Amino acid sequence: MSVGNQTSVTEFFIVGFPGLQQNYYSLIASIFFLVYMCTLVGNAAFLLLFVTDRSLQKPMYFIILNLVLSDVLFSTTTLPKIIARYWFKAGTISFTACFLQMFFVHFFGTLNSYVLLIMALDRYVAICYPLRYRTIMTNTTILITSITSWVLSVVSPVMIVIRAYPLPYCSSNTIIQCYCDHTSITTLACTDRTPYAFPAFVFAMVVLLVPLAFIVFSYCAIIVAVLRIANSQGRLKTLSTCSPQLVVIALYFLPRCFVYLASNVGITFSTDLRIAIIMLYSLLPPMVNPLIYCLRTKEVKEVLIKNLQRQKGNIGNVKMLAT
Repeated sequence: MSVGNQTSVTEFFIVGFPGLQQNYYSLIASIFFLVYMCTLVGNAAFLLLFVTDRSLQKPMYFIILNLVLSDVLFSTTTLPKIIARYWFKAGTISFTACFLQMFFVHFFGTLNSYVLLIMALDRYVAICYPLRYRTIMTNTTILITSITSWVLSVVSPVMIVIRAYPLPYCSSNTIIQCYCDHTSITTLACTDRTPYAFPAFVFAMVVLLVPLAFIVFSYCAIIVAVLRIANSQGRLKTLSTCSPQLVVIALYFLPRCFVYLASNVGITFSTDLRIAIIMLYSLLPPMVNPLIYCLRTKEVKEVLIKNLQRQKGNIGNVKMLAT
């Protein structure tokens, strides 16, 4: 019998948090909706500032633009469905749509890892080779590296989807997760998933650890370069240019590394807690990253204040004309 004939599941049901009582469904849906709206508004605000102010159209902000697009698209891929599940009890998702969601979940996760690597490279060149920064990190260079990261990010998700899609799914169709991902789907297969889980784990480790290794190396080099600066004020000023990137990188990598390490050293979590941790590190960065850009990056803060003052002045002029 072919694998296609063995597959009797035509749709999946996204459970979300299996231990959640029904009277909390509206609360969880409202929280997810608020997170989604904050993500859209915050990232849209940065995108608007970037497009309308030429002073932000520099390599560093082109890198952040990639992160903005990835964050918005990831949130749009995952949140509307789980919101619908808890608000309208519409948790079903078609077989093909679930695998499509799985592809985009892993694609944008991979893309963020590569974009953060480019961000670290930018800071490494800026601090360790300041005189060559403008010739190395041009907008063209960032465009090429950004396109490369988007293209390379397709490889791993395509591989795991191609291997997982033909598996026989003939028993349960309930996904114990807030969205379709490789682990939650393949655990439903009516076959031994070990030959499929291990390559996926290797792909995840390569995507996570290779960029992380370079990021750690680049920031170690940055620290060494900063320590060579004689003036303490100069050291603080130089480090301050890295602080937004460090916060963004920490929000992305630290929780993921913790989850992977915990599972390998025997630390176990309840299903609901594990899902909550995954949702926290998946959805918190897209929501708070715009705040980090605007509050911790001097140029963005100045452009934002300038625009707010201009809007305030326009409102004042309208009121004067009205009176």
